[in-house]
Amino acid sequence: MRIGENRHSALLLTIAYLLSLFLPILILTFTEKNPFLVAATVIALPMGFYMMFSSLSARSGVMVWWGFLFIFFSAFQIVLSYLFGDSIIAADMFLNLLTTNPGEATELLSNIYPSVILVVLVYIPLLVIATMHIIRKVTLSATIRRRLFTSGAMMFVAGLAMLFGCWGQVRHVLRDELFPVNVSYNLGLSISEALKISNFELTSEGFSYEACRDTIPQQREVYVLYIGEASRAESWSLYGAKRQTNPLLSQIDDLCLFGGVTTQSNTTHKSVPMILSSIHTSEHEELYRRKGILTLFSEAGFDTYFISNQSPQGAMIDKLAAEADNVEYLDDPRMDMQLVDRMNEIITTSPSMRLFIVLHAYGSHFSYHQRYPRDFARYMPDDDVAITRQNIEMIRNSYDNSVFYTDYVLSEAISSLKSHNDLCSVLLFCSDHGEDLMDDERMRFLHSSPTVTYYQLHVASFAWMSPLYRSVFAEKAAAVANNYNAPATTYSVFHTMADFASIHSPYVMHEASLCSFDFDYSAPRLYLDDHNNAVLLDKNIGITPHDKQMFSRAGIELP
Repeated sequence: MRIGENRHSALLLTIAYLLSLFLPILILTFTEKNPFLVAATVIALPMGFYMMFSSLSARSGVMVWWGFLFIFFSAFQIVLSYLFGDSIIAADMFLNLLTTNPGEATELLSNIYPSVILVVLVYIPLLVIATMHIIRKVTLSATIRRRLFTSGAMMFVAGLAMLFGCWGQVRHVLRDELFPVNVSYNLGLSISEALKISNFELTSEGFSYEACRDTIPQQREVYVLYIGEASRAESWSLYGAKRQTNPLLSQIDDLCLFGGVTTQSNTTHKSVPMILSSIHTSEHEELYRRKGILTLFSEAGFDTYFISNQSPQGAMIDKLAAEADNVEYLDDPRMDMQLVDRMNEIITTSPSMRLFIVLHAYGSHFSYHQRYPRDFARYMPDDDVAITRQNIEMIRNSYDNSVFYTDYVLSEAISSLKSHNDLCSVLLFCSDHGEDLMDDERMRFLHSSPTVTYYQLHVASFAWMSPLYRSVFAEKAAAVANNYNAPATTYSVFHTMADFASIHSPYVMHEASLCSFDFDYSAPRLYLDDHNNAVLLDKNIGITPHDKQMFSRAGIELP
């Protein structure tokens, strides 16, 4: 290759590199809808930096590979923009990468292929050509590099001037709006969280609930906590959905539905540990210093089981699950009825008079089409399709079919407990979070986004108590019925389950229990945002007038 062609080729690669890095910035400029000065700042600063960075070496191919992290962030951001529309890469998304098993990741990627194809077409050729340039020692001319650096420096300085012109918003712009600085900040948070999780055994060592019981029935006791996955209240006919998705549960007269439960987090890796823990939403750091509900029941004299239909993920869930006397992760095909079958085996074969069983389901986790046997494909067509507007009907059909199957599984669990007439038993169900299904003009999908929606927040939850339990603990049964519309969050799950079993501890709060007349109706609903701050459900976390209207329709009034 001649020198002129060499330098021309290097210039083209550099321009392509800069344009590829500008693509997510352009997308975010349109989706974030920032004031003009902020929007101009978040364009000028990163592009000025990228231009200066690209000029640091004469070998353009080397600079592309040195900036691989920028490419990774850009590709990741494009995919997330396709899914969520208006969200940057959150700290929770990095933790999701670490805690999602390969099977789940494959299911998701295969259904968002338009964004994957775009990323592949933009970034893979760029890296291939950069590698060829490195091999051939292609270089940029000194003149081009100087011009590139000078232009970038001018743009960067202009960006700094505009940044400091955003009076009172500098920290907000840097941490929340400036790509990829915001993403780097979130990556640091996720690394910090991962380290805390890995040290959990050390930081929680010696913790005790000092648990005791004020009432111990003479009869055999079984308490079951069934944790659902991505089961939003909006799609349950028990909550008013037009489709009949709960034909069996709706026939159970003694089912006690909780109509006003919202999640503390829209991510599984945070929501489930919070459910299993006694900590309040505002005490997130305490999560790593306290043990969970399985330890509480063990201290109170119960034999404990944690049965999961999901794979171990190396997340906080696994740490809390390991506290059980018996931990089991089920094998394929991983249909949730396997959880009930295993529960039946435990109840039938265990000689223990006191059993506490946690069942962690797959529920309505994407890909929905994979979550139920074909016999439960009630709404058709339900093909496993790409996530696009054209496929909304099939996506919703498959999701509703997964809820229809969950209805069967839960009714079978209740039937099993009911068949043991001598059991003093309770089943408490609560989903970890909800799900977006392109429900409105925002066209949002899935969960885990930094900005939330009604559909992600309002979750299905109910309790069932055996006739014997209702007889022995009549006051608790009456309180459950009284708290149908209690303004609860998933924070109440731990305390309700403990109260059902009459377990007392300095860490069990009766004012958070849904089987207590002492439930505090004045306590504000709190949500754990992406930076682990406990915040109100308001516009600051993405709640829109449409969301407020949906909450109001469900009987939930927000501040």
